[in-house]
Amino acid sequence: MRVAQALFAVGLAAGLANTVGIVASALGRSDYYPLGERDRRFYAFWALSHLLNGTIGGLAYVQWQQLDPPSILQWAGVGLFLVGAVIIAGASRDLGVEGTQGMATGLRTDGWYRYSRNPQYVGYLLATVGFPLWTGAPLTVPLCGIYLLWWVTFPVAEEPWLREQYGDDYARYASRVPRFVGRGTLRELRAVVASRTNGQ
Repeated sequence: MRVAQALFAVGLAAGLANTVGIVASALGRSDYYPLGERDRRFYAFWALSHLLNGTIGGLAYVQWQQLDPPSILQWAGVGLFLVGAVIIAGASRDLGVEGTQGMATGLRTDGWYRYSRNPQYVGYLLATVGFPLWTGAPLTVPLCGIYLLWWVTFPVAEEPWLREQYGDDYARYASRVPRFVGRGTLRELRAVVASRTNGQ
């Protein structure tokens, strides 16, 4: 129990420290995020993020299935986590390591980014919801809640920077592709299915 409490305290402190900077940036009161280059913000952000990841993993181990969720919820959690992981992997490959770490690497509008302006965050949302359902570890729930706040706040903080970096190109891209998922996502998916069907 003490191990779980210690892990939770460390994760909460790390998560909230990053959250303050992210939310302040989204409100236009800080330049903590997005990162843009490898400076002190970059190393602080990633150190705190990895610390939060580690504590969530540790809590999943020491509190495994303490909530004892019904099997259907556990399998739903596994499904959400795996689907999210596939989306994250695909979108990360499209964006590249540097772009995924928050570096300026050019505007991507193809691959997974033709369906969503933030496909990695869509994947992370699914995986983050699925993880506590799968593991049944109670103290992962509030820490995963911190991550859920990050995934919906990141784009708000990033978009002014993206508009400044990429100007009209980003404005045109944002006008046709949704922030997460929406009609534009469905339109692109239908076009891909139709082209593959016609190609056969």
